[in-house]
Amino acid sequence: MAKSFHDTVEGGAEQAILVGLHESRESKEEQDMSFAELEKLAETSGVVVAGAVRQTREAPDPKWLIGKGKVKELLELLHETGATTVIFDRKLSGAQVRNLEEALDAKIIDRTQLILDIFAQRARTREGILQVELAQLSYLLPRLSGQGKNLSRLGGGIGTRGPGETKLETGRRHIRRRIAELKEQLAEVKSHRTLLRDRRKKSGAVQVALVGYTNAGKSTLLNRLTRADTLAENKLFATLDPLSRALRLPGGREVVLTDTVGFIRNLPHDLVAAFRSTLEEVNEADLLLHVVDATSPVRLEQMAVVDRVLEELGAGGKDRITVFNKIDACEPEEAAWLADPHHPYVRVSAFDETSLNVLLERIEDELSGGTAVYRIPADRGDLIALVHRIGTVTEEESDGETMVYRVRLDKRAHETLGHRLKPFERKS
Repeated sequence: MAKSFHDTVEGGAEQAILVGLHESRESKEEQDMSFAELEKLAETSGVVVAGAVRQTREAPDPKWLIGKGKVKELLELLHETGATTVIFDRKLSGAQVRNLEEALDAKIIDRTQLILDIFAQRARTREGILQVELAQLSYLLPRLSGQGKNLSRLGGGIGTRGPGETKLETGRRHIRRRIAELKEQLAEVKSHRTLLRDRRKKSGAVQVALVGYTNAGKSTLLNRLTRADTLAENKLFATLDPLSRALRLPGGREVVLTDTVGFIRNLPHDLVAAFRSTLEEVNEADLLLHVVDATSPVRLEQMAVVDRVLEELGAGGKDRITVFNKIDACEPEEAAWLADPHHPYVRVSAFDETSLNVLLERIEDELSGGTAVYRIPADRGDLIALVHRIGTVTEEESDGETMVYRVRLDKRAHETLGHRLKPFERKS
C-alpha cells in the first residue's frame, strides 16, 4: 500500500504553486472548470496551494508549456511563498519537465502525475495497488530522462508515492521487467474476475453499475440504496476499487449494484489502460445509472466527459438512467430547471427516501422485459424455481396438477434462461 503523505513529508504539508495554461479557443467556463478541478485535485492529494499562475495562449510553448515571461513570474512566486513544488494542469513532456526544473529549481508535477498520486493513496485492494503501480511506471518509463532533479529530491511527497524513487533510479530495464510482472499478475486477477462474471451470467444475476463524474455522490447512493458501508467523502476519487452489493427492488427481486471509479476530464490514458479490467464492470452491466452532481455549475460538461469515457470503453450504447443527485442542495433556479418535465432525468437526494423509491421503481421498469404466463406441472420443482429466477411472480394459481404463474420478466434473466421455459409459456 502506498505511504500516506504525512508519513513521508516532514514539517507539515507540501506547498505548491498551481499553473493553468488555457488555449484561446476555450471558453471562460471551460478554463475556470479546468483550473478549479486542478485546485480540487491538489487539495485531495494533501497539498497546500501557496499560489497560482494562469495564462491564455494560442498554443502551448514547446519548451516551457507556458511563456518565458510566465516562467520568470513563477520563479518569483516560488521565492515569495517558499513553495518547492509546481503543479501544471497539462501533461508535460520529459523535455519540458527538464527545462522547467532547471529554470525553477523546483519539483515539477503535471496533471497526470497528480491523479496517479491520488490513486496511489486511494488503492486498497491488491488489484487496485497493482493497477496504480502499472499506470505510474507506464507513465514514467518514457520520461526518465526528464526526471533528474525529481529523483534527487528525497523525502517523499507528491509524485513519489507508489513505485518510489529507488525503483526509478534502477533504470529502464528494471522498470520494463516490473511492468511485465505487473501485467502477469493482473492477468491472473482478470481471469478470476472473468470467472465470477461468467458465474453471474449463468445464474441469471442482473448487474446495475453506477457511473459518473468523480464526486457526484455514487458511493453515497450505493450506501443508501443497499445499506453498504463504503467510504463516501466530499473528495475526488474517494473510492477507487469497485464495490458490489445486493439491491432489492420494489417487486422483491434482487440485482447486483456496483460502484465504479469516478471519471474526470483528461483521465490519464495510462490509468484507463491499467484499470480497463476493472472498468469492464461497466461493459458487463445490464443497466447504467449515470449519476450527476445537480449542484455543479458545469454539470453538462461533466456529463459530456462521462459520455466520452463510456464510448472509449465501448459502453456508449448501454441502457442507462441519468440520475441528478444532491437536488436538496440546489439553488432555486437550478431546482426549477431540473423540475422541467421535459427532462427525462430522475431527480434524487440520497437522504430522501421518497426520491430513492422513485429511482428504484425506475430501475425496475428499465430492467423489465414485459410479462409472460407459464403453466408448469406441479411436480417440476426445477422449472418452478426457474420461473422465480427470470422475473417477479405477480400472480399464482394452482389446480392441483398444474401451477400457473404470471411473471414480470427481467430482460437479462429472460434472455439467458427463458428458452428453457418456452414450451410452458402461453399467451397472457
